[in-house]
Amino acid sequence: MKIRTLVSWFCIFLVSLIVTVSCTPSPKETSNTSSTPSATRPIQMGFSAWPGWFPWQVAQEQGLFTANKVKTNLKWFDGYLDSINALAAGQLDANSQTLNDTISSVAAGADLVIVLTNDNSKGNDQIIVREGIHSIQDLKGKKVAAEAGTVDHFLLLLGLQKAGMTQNDIQFESLETGAAAAAFAAGQLDAVGVFAPFTTKALLRPKSKILFSSADFPGAISDHLVVTRKLITERPQDVQALVNTWFETLKFMEANKQKAIEIITKRSATSIEEYKQYETGTAIFNLKQNLKAFEAGQDRSSLPFAAQEITQSLLKSRLIKQEPDLSKLFDNRFVKAYADKVGKA
Repeated sequence: MKIRTLVSWFCIFLVSLIVTVSCTPSPKETSNTSSTPSATRPIQMGFSAWPGWFPWQVAQEQGLFTANKVKTNLKWFDGYLDSINALAAGQLDANSQTLNDTISSVAAGADLVIVLTNDNSKGNDQIIVREGIHSIQDLKGKKVAAEAGTVDHFLLLLGLQKAGMTQNDIQFESLETGAAAAAFAAGQLDAVGVFAPFTTKALLRPKSKILFSSADFPGAISDHLVVTRKLITERPQDVQALVNTWFETLKFMEANKQKAIEIITKRSATSIEEYKQYETGTAIFNLKQNLKAFEAGQDRSSLPFAAQEITQSLLKSRLIKQEPDLSKLFDNRFVKAYADKVGKA
């Protein structure tokens, strides 16, 4: 079972909609591909296992991309890092990924733009420890694994920084997320950084526990639709259609709960019962929350503020070598255009 997460989560997700809607290997593809470099070829769009990104599968199976007049080749990646690398390498036009991972790609030279917020992680990214570890300071000298350079490595570093420590204070090992969870469960590690549902695998180790999670760093881990600047320049109407499809998918899921559940559990290879562990760990962003997130602000609820803070943390942790230009990282015109559209309607 490979996923980044959710139907007690799902139930809370749907209730939230009712209230608020007024890390390359070859990926698995869900539609035909085309290598023709023209404005009519399908958009190559990646996503991987995380609850905030499963709605894209619903959009695909319910024909909502087509309904919004955008040809999309939706590609599933078993490995999240693989999808990040594919976008940075120009093998994708769009991908679902976190803010911190996007900043890392931009710092390395990728020309990417965030056009939509899917969600914020509120606890489904976790640092899990074995018996006998009770504080972050107790990690000193211990063997800790996470997938280097991605979201839960970043979470680990945030926790270490909060405790006045650095990665040099631990024995860090880079492992793919699924492998890291399995190694910890098998007793080969003292601690591990993983996201749900790999958290479930890790917590199978007797007497293991969550030391801290993304809930302890509100707004630090946000998830987005990220596109290449080339796509925006050459095909802005298709970027608009992708954003429109997201919000139309949320509406569909609100009105068709059972069907959406069936699609998501099939894609994630996870049962409804397994989903129940992830109830409140992901906050899906509706239209109003998207509009607000793009505004300037003085805390992490503002994407520009969060991006500056994350950049400094990445620099301090040496996950990036130079400060990227964030002045063109965010483009809210597509969310605004959808808001204007539904407002007029």
